[in-house]
Amino acid sequence: MSDRNRTLHVRIASTEETRADLRERVRALERGESPDEMLVLNLHNEADLARIVRPTTLELLRTIARRDPQSMREVADMVDLDYKEVHRNLTELADLDVIRFEETGRSKRPVVEFDDIEVEIPVSSDSAETDTASA
Repeated sequence: MSDRNRTLHVRIASTEETRADLRERVRALERGESPDEMLVLNLHNEADLARIVRPTTLELLRTIARRDPQSMREVADMVDLDYKEVHRNLTELADLDVIRFEETGRSKRPVVEFDDIEVEIPVSSDSAETDTASA
């Protein structure tokens, strides 16, 4: 990771909104523009967002980012939680693309590639109602 702060932008967006944003970024590239590099995580519902911002998850993310553990078991020891709970939480975060694992043999080293999380939650768009209802 570089010395500059990297922010993960998390937003709740419908599939169509996500596709429209992607199409606009492609058009910008075609015009010769260079869009800013961004880490963006588009979630389809608030339930997935809740998984990311719950206190235990934030503690795990902070521990990984600050202390660079070499395995899930080491994370569990650092936060003094049951290994099975940590394994479940970290696997869930990897499934949501919030963290990634570097595998060495049987060991999985969790990696956080951002310093901050910025959350965007729509409250007035139609997609917010639709996606929340489907959660």
